Amino acid sequence: MFFDHLVLGATDGHAEFLNGGDIIATLVVFLVLLFLLKKFAWGPLMGIMQQREDLIASEIETAENSRQESAKLLEEQRSLLKEARVQAQEIVENAKKQGEVSRQDIITTARAESVRMKESAVQEIANEKDKAMAAVREEVVALSLLAASKVLNKEISEEDNRQLINETIAKAGEVQ
Repeated sequence: MFFDHLVLGATDGHAEFLNGGDIIATLVVFLVLLFLLKKFAWGPLMGIMQQREDLIASEIETAENSRQESAKLLEEQRSLLKEARVQAQEIVENAKKQGEVSRQDIITTARAESVRMKESAVQEIANEKDKAMAAVREEVVALSLLAASKVLNKEISEEDNRQLINETIAKAGEVQ
């Protein structure tokens, strides 16, 4: 009824005077409406807004943490990659050094083998020369004996002939 009077009173034509009761009633209705809005609309709305704000802040913090973790992992990966490059360079350098050492060992071994083979060849040549000289001496002794026996037309003992030929050969060797 009170509300009817407010509504009807405004349409009665008494609008030129402000009614104090109408103002108070309007104010009370406004305050009740404001209280109800605050309790049932504004409070839950602000709670939802606060939850949303907290959720967004949490997601921003999570994203920042993820970014920092990613940056940290990236730096670790770069560090590991740099370390791997250094290790690879060390391996290459060691391989080069080892290759140079192996090359020097092979060259030294080859030179030593060459010297050994040369000395062996020189020794073999000397042995063959001595054998050839001995064979030539024997042949010379035999031919000398034959020539001497024909010249003298007599036979000398083989022992005397050998001694004579050896002396002749020795004297011929001293002349050379």
